[in-house]
Amino acid sequence: MQAGRLSAQEYAQRFADATPRLTPAQAVLEAERCLYCFDAPCATACPTSIDVPSFIKRIGDGNLRGAARTILESNPLGGMCARVCPTENLCEAVCVRNTQEDRPVAIGRLQRHAVDALMESDKPQIFTRAPATGKKIAVVGAGPAGLACAYTLAREGHDVVVFDAKPKAGGLNEYGLASYKTPGDFAQQEIQWLLGIGGITIQNHWKLETVAQLEALRKDYAAVFLGMGLATTHPLGIAGETLDGVQDAVDFIATLRQTEDKATLPVGRRVVVIGGGMTAVDAAVQS
Repeated sequence: MQAGRLSAQEYAQRFADATPRLTPAQAVLEAERCLYCFDAPCATACPTSIDVPSFIKRIGDGNLRGAARTILESNPLGGMCARVCPTENLCEAVCVRNTQEDRPVAIGRLQRHAVDALMESDKPQIFTRAPATGKKIAVVGAGPAGLACAYTLAREGHDVVVFDAKPKAGGLNEYGLASYKTPGDFAQQEIQWLLGIGGITIQNHWKLETVAQLEALRKDYAAVFLGMGLATTHPLGIAGETLDGVQDAVDFIATLRQTEDKATLPVGRRVVVIGGGMTAVDAAVQS
């Protein structure tokens, strides 16, 4: 194992955005491919129930702000979802353009185009917080579930405190996604957008470990939402898994994401990946 097999510039190129953003012209042309189906199968297939035809129609009309509002109304983490959601198995898999042209409308890339445009604008926050209710809610876990919950509660006028064990909020969005899928610092940019609604405080380095801690939260807050998400990975129970150089995929991906200069990371000549899921694929591709 040694570091520096490639230069910092070479690593930057290899971990660049795997799916580049659409240009404004490309986005309009792609949006015009949408048939705006009644009872659209793409919207039904979306786990967060985004009105896909509506936001695509707004992109075609040049109304990116309206498109982003439609997306974020259903999914406040619509920017990250646009980057990593397996659209090829969901909305794009049922797009009727598949039968006509053997190619679906690029729903995920259009969603990213709209949300990115909003977040880069002068007024990225398009929702208004409701009048204060006086209620204080605790959210344990600053991953996607906890952040979405906190944002929704804050919009309703509640004050929310989010507790998280990590030094940075984001959960898997920050620590568990392959670097080539979400290059740069988008997870933190999205969190700053969420915090822009007001009424949300994040307390890092706080880990729920005892019943007494939970009881204290229940006493001090009107409600408690538990969204701790992924815990530690389970050992395989096979010979050699504790040897030097053996690392679980979650830690491997997290280390890659949190290391700015990847030329400093030790790299072996041969890598063995055990498993065949998407996390295993991410580990193999990044290796």
